Amino acid sequence: MHAQKLETLPPPPGVIGSLKAGFDVVSSHVMLILMPLALDLFLWLGPRLGVNDLVGPLYKTLFEQARRGLASPEDLKRLVQFQDVLTELLQRFNLVSLLSRLQTFPVGLSSLLAKTLPVDSPMGTQNVSQVSSLLGLMGYMFLLILAGWIVGGLYFRWVSGTTLAQKEVDISPFRAIVQTAMLSVIWLVALIMVSLPIMLLVTVLTFINPALASGALFLMLLISFWVIVPLFFIPHGIFVRGQNAFYSIYTSFRMARFTLPTSGMFVFITFVLSTGLNYLWSVPSSDSWMTIVGIAGHAFITTALLAASFVYYHDMNVWLQMVFEELQKKGAPARSI
Repeated sequence: MHAQKLETLPPPPGVIGSLKAGFDVVSSHVMLILMPLALDLFLWLGPRLGVNDLVGPLYKTLFEQARRGLASPEDLKRLVQFQDVLTELLQRFNLVSLLSRLQTFPVGLSSLLAKTLPVDSPMGTQNVSQVSSLLGLMGYMFLLILAGWIVGGLYFRWVSGTTLAQKEVDISPFRAIVQTAMLSVIWLVALIMVSLPIMLLVTVLTFINPALASGALFLMLLISFWVIVPLFFIPHGIFVRGQNAFYSIYTSFRMARFTLPTSGMFVFITFVLSTGLNYLWSVPSSDSWMTIVGIAGHAFITTALLAASFVYYHDMNVWLQMVFEELQKKGAPARSI
C-alpha cells in the first residue's frame, strides 16, 4: 500500500470498538433478542415434531444389512456404537429446529437448543407428534425452512435497522425475505457442488492411503481459513446496503480481500465469544428453570454480536470507499491497497 498517500485518512475501524457498539445497541434495545428467545423457548417448552417412526425402520434395516457384511468383532462394535448414537439423535430430533440458523445458514435465528435438542423440561417430557408419511415430512420441511427464511430475514433487517438507524438501511421487509431466500438457495447449491467432490476425493484417497486422505483434509482446512471471512459477511450487503444476493457475495469477498487481517480477527473473536459462552449457557439441565438464564444469555450475546458485525461491515466499507477515492485523487490504482 502507498502509505504516504493515505496520511490524511483516519485509521480503519477497530474490532473492539465495533463489538462495544453492538453490545451498546442491544443493551439499549433489549427487544431485539425476542425472536431468538421465543424460538428457543418454543423448542424447550413446546411440542416436538419427531421423525423416528418414519425414518427409524429404514435405518434399522440398513444397519441390519451392514452387520451381515462384517466379520471383525471390532468393526461390529464400532457399528453398534454408531447405531446407538444415531438412534438417540433420531429420537431427540425436533423438526421445528429447521427454523433456526443452524439449518438455514447464512441468514436465520441463532438457537441454543437447536444444537442440544432437549426432550425434557421443568413441566415434564415434551409431547411428541410423529410425522407419519414421506409426503408429510417433505411438506413440513418446506414450510419450516420457508418460515425460517422469513423470520431470519426480518430479524436481520430489524437488527441492522436498529443498529445503523433505519434511514441508512435501504431494504423493505419483502425484499429482505426474497433476498434471504435467494441467498440461502445459492448457499445450498454451492455447498452441494463443493462438498460432493470433496467427499468423493477423500473417499478415494482413503482407499488408496489413509495418510493421503488426512493430508488432503488438512490442506482443505488451511484453504478454508481464507474463505471463512467473506462467507461470514455474505448477508451483510443485503441488510446494510440494500444489495441483491449476488452482489452482496461479490462485495463481501471484495471487502475481505483488502481487510483480511482485521476482518479475520473480528470473525475469530466473534466465534470464540459465541462458542465459548454457549458452553456456559448449556450448563443448566433442560429440566431446570435455570435454562431460561442460558436461553436469554445466548439470545443477548448472539444478537449483540450480529449488531456488532453490522457496525463493523458498515464502517469498514465507508473507510474503504474513502481510501479508494483518495487513491484516485492521487492517481494511484485501487488495487495497490
